Amino acid sequence: MELKDYFDNAKGLGVLSTADDQGRVDAAVYSRPHFLDQDTVAFIMPDRLTHQNLQSNPHAAYLFAEEGFNTRGRRLFLTKLREEKDSELLAQLRRGHHGREATERYLVFFKIDKVLPLIGPGEED
Repeated sequence: MELKDYFDNAKGLGVLSTADDQGRVDAAVYSRPHFLDQDTVAFIMPDRLTHQNLQSNPHAAYLFAEEGFNTRGRRLFLTKLREEKDSELLAQLRRGHHGREATERYLVFFKIDKVLPLIGPGEED
């Protein structure tokens, strides 16, 4: 199963973790990633701690735990490629999502460096 198909169909909880240039770590609940291709994902984010950390440290990890299972899910290791502020693509991806509104939003693009299962060191089959 392709990673995009997995995230299109899986339900669960996602957490995006970042660290600043001093190594201070943050973790925040995020929805499933938007896939642009098999190796590139994007997240929509306000200018809060996660976004601020990515300005000085491009590395992040996304942990996704499947609903109803305590051992099934994925871990994505990511490197920031670029970002767009309040872009047309961001508006297209955001349609139908209702959450707390912020004055500005960023669409942050990441390269997927590595994918691991939620539990264990090996690659997912």
